[in-house]
Amino acid sequence: MTTPLKDLQPFLQENWEKAAFEALTPVQEQMLPSMLGKKDLIVESPTGTGKTLAYCLPVLESIDSNSASVQAVIIAPTKELVMQIHTVFQEYAQGSGISGTTLIGGVNVQRQIDKLKKKPQYIIGTPGRILELYKSKKLKLHEVKTIVVDEADVVYDMELMDEVQNIVKGTMKDRQLVFVSATISKKSEEVAKEWMNQPLFIKVERDTAAANRVQNLYLISERRDKIDNLRRIIRHHSAMKAIVFFGDSMRLEEIAAKMAYRGITVGVISGQASKQERQKVMREFRASDHALLLSTDLAARGLDISGLTHVIHFDLADSEKQYIHRSGRTGRMGQEGTIISLVTEREENVLLKWAKKMNVYPQKVTFRRDQLVPSSQDSQQKTNKKRPPTKSAPQRNFTKKKGK
Repeated sequence: MTTPLKDLQPFLQENWEKAAFEALTPVQEQMLPSMLGKKDLIVESPTGTGKTLAYCLPVLESIDSNSASVQAVIIAPTKELVMQIHTVFQEYAQGSGISGTTLIGGVNVQRQIDKLKKKPQYIIGTPGRILELYKSKKLKLHEVKTIVVDEADVVYDMELMDEVQNIVKGTMKDRQLVFVSATISKKSEEVAKEWMNQPLFIKVERDTAAANRVQNLYLISERRDKIDNLRRIIRHHSAMKAIVFFGDSMRLEEIAAKMAYRGITVGVISGQASKQERQKVMREFRASDHALLLSTDLAARGLDISGLTHVIHFDLADSEKQYIHRSGRTGRMGQEGTIISLVTEREENVLLKWAKKMNVYPQKVTFRRDQLVPSSQDSQQKTNKKRPPTKSAPQRNFTKKKGK
């Protein structure tokens, strides 16, 4: 066990051993001692590098299980992310006597008030609901030691920073404040610095070896051909579990219907879907070995899906930051993955410009006999910087795991 871990409380060491992780990731190695040292932090680390656990361990280490007050607040932009963070905290709090609860919108407020009466030591929630309960004096923040804002850039983009600021103001001046995100924009950094005391900036680059396990491909495709090209990609990947990103939610149902007509089963998750509908779609998607999920960026915020083999950009992202967030959903924690972008000739330059900034070299591919193969011109120019494209295989129906 590495140095920071061996000094943690026994329950954290035991739960770490149960999780069977071999070693801390780079972001965990840097955040753990800094958070235990009560430093304010601004942390930028790629999606899938273990940021949640990086702040979970020091937060739980610092909580006094004998105190009946809220001592830590974790803020996240979406309900889904809140629940995923809560799962991690529950796993690592086992055997500690430490309890926590979630506070999210769209849920009966009285039930959450009842949970607060049980005196949780940490809360994880969305900014609006936390602030609502604080203003109604159902939630006390005067003994909070640490506030973590996860996906800080998304919180900023969703214009939720005012709520976060009001939550921060409800805590003591010597509390610790931590901003964590896959990307930290200049604006988010400026906001953080206004509220923080001599913050330490931690930036972790994606591990080169891990990046090499992710294939990054792109296919020149005119808009009118994208649906057919998506169908061809799906048909010839037998072990695909993919999320397909769209820029316009209006097209999701239409494209899902066209896929269904071709015998391809898909799930759709849109911002208009109810909580129950979203949960049903995600439950079925997670239970399947082979599945396709169509989503907009807004609907997919906060989704952490293990075993995701592919990310497909049906529509090019609106920004480099959005492209990074999308792409980071596959190849998490060193696993293999594939990113496929369907771009027009005009969009190709934008994609390559973003990739160059990220020190990534997407491989241009084309269809040959319904199989994806390297574009001859592209392979001649950049062979030394690329990996082979995904191999094709006969079509298989999407099937659920045995016993599901």
